[in-house]
Amino acid sequence: MKLLFTIIFTLILLIPNHISAENINIVNSDSAILIDAQTGEVLYDKNSEQTMYPASITKIITAIVAIEEGNLEDTVTVSEDARNTPGTRVFLEEGEKVKLDKLVKGLLINSGNDAGVAIAEHMDGSVDAFTNRMNRFVKEEIGVKNSHFENPHGLYDSNHTTTATDMALITQYAMNNETFREIAGIKSMPWDGEKWETTLYNHHQLVRQRDDVTGVKNGFVSQAGFTLVTTASREHIDLIAVTMKSPSAELAYEETENLLDYGFENYQTYTVAASDVIYDEANSEYILESDFQFTAEKALNWEKDFDNQGNLLIKNENDQTIVKHSLTNIEVDEDKERDEYVDHETKSNSVVAWGLLALAILVFKFFIYKWIRKRRRRRHFFR
Repeated sequence: MKLLFTIIFTLILLIPNHISAENINIVNSDSAILIDAQTGEVLYDKNSEQTMYPASITKIITAIVAIEEGNLEDTVTVSEDARNTPGTRVFLEEGEKVKLDKLVKGLLINSGNDAGVAIAEHMDGSVDAFTNRMNRFVKEEIGVKNSHFENPHGLYDSNHTTTATDMALITQYAMNNETFREIAGIKSMPWDGEKWETTLYNHHQLVRQRDDVTGVKNGFVSQAGFTLVTTASREHIDLIAVTMKSPSAELAYEETENLLDYGFENYQTYTVAASDVIYDEANSEYILESDFQFTAEKALNWEKDFDNQGNLLIKNENDQTIVKHSLTNIEVDEDKERDEYVDHETKSNSVVAWGLLALAILVFKFFIYKWIRKRRRRRHFFR
């Protein structure tokens, strides 16, 4: 028995204490992605460009639009349409007056569909006008191209679609907003409504269960399945995980935790500090103007180098280049500034020349006028 116990204990110790990439490749959700929130580096991908229905993770966009383009101190009057919005609600009453800030919290924390409609109508007068704003915002402000939204809450519409990649990028943008980040991480809050007083608990259960999870939103409609967007942070890396069309909520959370644990166990965000002037062999001048971040395996031994094409090189312990980043050519910038200065001076001189010419014409006309008047006076005198 002692020998058997020793063998079993030894085998347990030999089992790796981390999740491998092979293990997380078995993701039952139809679409999934894991990225480094700082660099945008994709750490895991399954059909992330596939068109999907987002359900309530739509509210991430609604919230960031309200925060950045609305006034959170505004008082919103709830309409009949908002009050009657189906699905998950914060039970607003027609005619109830609520601060926009409170509606955004009810939207993100309790997934209030009625709050989403109230926000839309307050900001743009109608749901249709607000969704036009949403679509403009994600394209122009965030730069995503494969999403189209038809409402502010995520209830099913055949034209209301996105991708896991787009949702990761939208979330990356939103979490850079301090107000959004604070609201997304609220575990619970009191709700004192006109007809409903309660405590709201964040519908994203990992926000309540894990200290490293910082947000953000879950969703479900039958056509979309279970959708989940999650942000998490540890000292060495910030992560964003998206799973879409999972067959169950339990599986969506389980796969999300697997993705997060995989990212934390295997990857790290590194920073190269902005540098002074760097000279290549041809004595050309380059500079790293601002801090540069990259993602690589955890606890990597790396060093920086530079090539003769003006690139920063990140090399591993085997002297292999794993990251290449373009530097700024100071001489090119100086030439550009000089050309712009010369062009500006040329334009300025041209303006001065035209001004002097116009002044000369005016002076000439003045003397002609005076000469004509003088002749007329002389003729009048001798009549």
